Amino acid sequence: MKLRNIAIIAHVDHGKTTLVDVLLRQSGSFRSNQKVAERVMDSNDLERERGITILAKATSVEWGDTRINIVDTPGHADFGGEVERILSMVDGALLLVDASEGPMPQTKFVLGKALRLGLRPIVVINKVDKPEQRAFEVQDEVFDLFSNLGADEYQLDFPTLFSSAKNGWASETPDNVTDNMDVLFDTVVRHVPAPTIEEDPNFRMLATTVNSDQFLGRILTGRISSGTIKANSYIKALSRDGKEVERTRVTKILAFRGIERTPVEEASAGDIISIAGFSEATVADTLCANEVTVPIEAQPIDPSTIAVTFSVNDSPLSGREGDKVTSRVVRDRLFKEAEGNVAIQVKETADKDAFEVAGRGELQLAVLIETMRREGFEMSISRPRVLMTSDPETGQRLEPIEEVVVDVDEDYSGSVIEAITSRKGELTEMKPAGAGKTRVVFSAPSRGLIGYHGDFMTSTRGTGVMNRVFNAYAPYRGPIPGRREGVLISTENGEAQAYALINLEDRGPLMVGAGEKVYPGMILGEHNKGNDLEVNPLKAKQLTNFRSSGKDDAIDLTPPMKLTLERAIAYIEDDELVEVTPKSIRLRKRYLDPNERKRMAKKSAAESA
Repeated sequence: MKLRNIAIIAHVDHGKTTLVDVLLRQSGSFRSNQKVAERVMDSNDLERERGITILAKATSVEWGDTRINIVDTPGHADFGGEVERILSMVDGALLLVDASEGPMPQTKFVLGKALRLGLRPIVVINKVDKPEQRAFEVQDEVFDLFSNLGADEYQLDFPTLFSSAKNGWASETPDNVTDNMDVLFDTVVRHVPAPTIEEDPNFRMLATTVNSDQFLGRILTGRISSGTIKANSYIKALSRDGKEVERTRVTKILAFRGIERTPVEEASAGDIISIAGFSEATVADTLCANEVTVPIEAQPIDPSTIAVTFSVNDSPLSGREGDKVTSRVVRDRLFKEAEGNVAIQVKETADKDAFEVAGRGELQLAVLIETMRREGFEMSISRPRVLMTSDPETGQRLEPIEEVVVDVDEDYSGSVIEAITSRKGELTEMKPAGAGKTRVVFSAPSRGLIGYHGDFMTSTRGTGVMNRVFNAYAPYRGPIPGRREGVLISTENGEAQAYALINLEDRGPLMVGAGEKVYPGMILGEHNKGNDLEVNPLKAKQLTNFRSSGKDDAIDLTPPMKLTLERAIAYIEDDELVEVTPKSIRLRKRYLDPNERKRMAKKSAAESA
């Protein structure tokens, strides 16, 4: 059977996973009576809840005498490490672009990677059923993007199709509404080249993703570059620098057939497969016959730009909700994550109970934290900080700069420009985006954008859309003002009392409600003034003959301000932590003892003076 290997690449929410659903259904991968979840490729709970793809996943469909291996890749820049690896094992790509939004930051990011690898993408203008679609204008914008990214004459001669993945059709013009995806299948078979097979008869495969199975253990996925592999044969793994990692027996070979991974006895060059049997080999290692000595060259990964510190939860409420609270289990889990996710790096710190975790962005790290808390972990998380570097020639301090594209109602564009420029962002482009919206493009430092998304949604009344992607390192742009407000800090241990909280509401919005457990050093809410204030949330009403509890004194508290995980991490300052447990997200001071807080604050002020 003929083979074609393609990746579907696009900006977040442009319809990749929906398109894969349609291709699976129309190719006959599902029985007519088979019940399959919508967005079947987003199998992870967090992916379904957030409506985004986090992990790259492979599937395959059969069209005539051709098997098409399809990889659905993440569209968010924070998970770009997945996209880079996947592109190295395919021979073509479907570039999906929204018919109204047009090319976005992540479109530019993934397309640049694909063009540098020599791929010739097929462009699919999706969502042409939308009333505000501007398909031909978007087609011109895509051509300009190809040109700006240095596409050669063959890459510029790309086929363009128009589709509505939601309604299950594609055609060569946006006006010709069909009832199937046949033209897309035919274009893939005709335009995407067959896999390049090296003449070397020895088996070689670059591991591009790794995951674990409770029965099979570690499973490595990639495309076979040369030779064949049989179940129960003995092979080895070579690291990027050619050192032998381990030798093992192949316990299982799994091929992608529809949405299932099916065991096969043998697989040949060009096919995308998964291999079980290794215990140490990981992403970017070459799995090969024992005679092979030279590894396959692996693609370099873009650097991490942001880091947070994971430490054990040492609050008085530690261990009440989770069963994984020691530094050893946290350490093992983080290093296991780094093995399979090359965009994440983990380092031990001088404090043996804390670990620095670096990644691409706030969302990527927040997804890792959320995954761990659902697994029963309790942790304390620090404020994110950007990773600076220096110019090797001049020694000048450099910081990560991001391209920020904002689509916002015209009425709110002024407040967005003011907010981002105050965070050292520079306005680079401003143009109408249709439907009463304005598209504003900025070049802004990553550290200025930490925690801004919540303020952005508030200032645009929830109607704005902001997209960010790492652009380059540039000279440090100077200090950025931090949070203006102070916080209310508990002085007592116990359950918060309604009488005490009603008296604290005048001080600022609260983050805890009556009956919630609190402890000394825990943050109860925001202080309207710029300084921190220590308060007693346990203070009860004094009952006497003259003052008794009665219906006329019923307390009506304002519902507390509950922060999401991302907002909590972005909200805290350097001397604060987020306490994350399976059931709760609490804010606290790094040092719970008030005397130690004052001592460390003086020390920090002296060091910065």
